[in-house]
Amino acid sequence: MGCIGLVNLTSINPYLTRTSNYSRRASSMAAAIRAESVATEKLGITIEKNPPESKLTQLGVRNWPKWGCPPSKFPWTYSAKETCYLLEGKVKVYPDGSDEGVEIEAGDFVVFPKGMSCTWDVSVAVDKHYQFE
Repeated sequence: MGCIGLVNLTSINPYLTRTSNYSRRASSMAAAIRAESVATEKLGITIEKNPPESKLTQLGVRNWPKWGCPPSKFPWTYSAKETCYLLEGKVKVYPDGSDEGVEIEAGDFVVFPKGMSCTWDVSVAVDKHYQFE
């Protein structure tokens, strides 16, 4: 079999252009849907992985105070709802009364509810922006 040369497919079937344009639109719509970040809730902690920069800008996250800590393990109780964005680090948070932990890491946008008591197990040093409500 020989090589097939380039052919203007629309001269053979004019519907191919419409189909390919439709396919491109469908692909870009699917990409936009995939690009939207989705928040999930586990053991009372809400986590949104890699939120869009537009959301962080809209909320003013980069102007929030910063907090950090080295690898360590410590108890913590939230006297107010905390929203934070991890710039660096990896933590497993164990809500009191649960043997199961919730992993959070750099790039996560996290909400801890008011009144939650937990233990933070920091395996990689944390640097985060945070805000209490």
